[in-house]
Amino acid sequence: MDLLRHLRLFVTVADELHFSRAAERLGMAQPPLSQAIRRLEKELGAELFDRSQRAVRLSAAGAALLEEAHELLAREKRLRTLARRAADGGLGTLRAGVPPDTTAAVLSALLSACAEHAPELSVDLQEVTTVEQLRLLASGGLDVGLVHHPVDATELRLGPAISLDLGVVLPRTSPLARLPEVTLGDLSGHDLVLFPRAHAPSWHDRILDVCRAEGFVPGRLRHASNPEFLLALVTAGHGVAFDQGPAARKEPRVAWSPLAGRPLTLRIGGAWPAGRGAHPAARRFAELAAEVLARHHTATPRRGSTTHPPDDTPRPWSVVYG
Repeated sequence: MDLLRHLRLFVTVADELHFSRAAERLGMAQPPLSQAIRRLEKELGAELFDRSQRAVRLSAAGAALLEEAHELLAREKRLRTLARRAADGGLGTLRAGVPPDTTAAVLSALLSACAEHAPELSVDLQEVTTVEQLRLLASGGLDVGLVHHPVDATELRLGPAISLDLGVVLPRTSPLARLPEVTLGDLSGHDLVLFPRAHAPSWHDRILDVCRAEGFVPGRLRHASNPEFLLALVTAGHGVAFDQGPAARKEPRVAWSPLAGRPLTLRIGGAWPAGRGAHPAARRFAELAAEVLARHHTATPRRGSTTHPPDDTPRPWSVVYG
């Protein structure tokens, strides 16, 4: 027998102490209701009601059962709610990868957005390069990641991607820092500070291809994984670097200038494994990440800026689905 269904019928009759009213409340005829209660009594081995021509009262066994029945049915409701929330990605742990150059402001805003959307979901953020994220997504070590495009999406689902125009980070004393905008050809003869190719090979190669096509062949290629190290190299005159702008606000000895024609556009977005085993919260995390990134990259630093706040000129960005 369906014990929970029969207990719900029992509780309704116990509340009404009248079979006809209970049947009406349940939307069923009285005879099937009476039969169901008799079957429950037979199953439990005890009469639950004292029946007479004038009234229906709970028996001692019925009174003892009623509190337990209420608690059991409440637990069933909580169990169903819990299962739905878990299926929707509102519970458990979401293992998410973010690029090493993600700023503290973006990380804080992303965690806050996740907490607001799913307060009981634990987000385990890991600082991982695009290449390592793709490996972990394939092996099951990550549930979702924020990766630099282009990527091989054969086994992945891609969320909305943010497109960010890169500018150039220069030593503050460089004559180029006084120009309203800089062309890639203007950088000819300079060394270039760039993230290691192993972090995001396709994006790394794309940058160098565009530079060569625009007349900038770096005299020497230097690598910096850490943004602070990148700034130190530029400050020391060991090259120029490409950035969305935040680096210029951290170090007064460097300046940020836009690139003429916007030749370099960074695309970053969420990715998670395709298939039925994907974490239910992965897509929503990717969407929240896109919203956070868009909010934090809508302002362009002043041309040649150091630690001054950004002006009111909107920084171009767009959200697209990969």
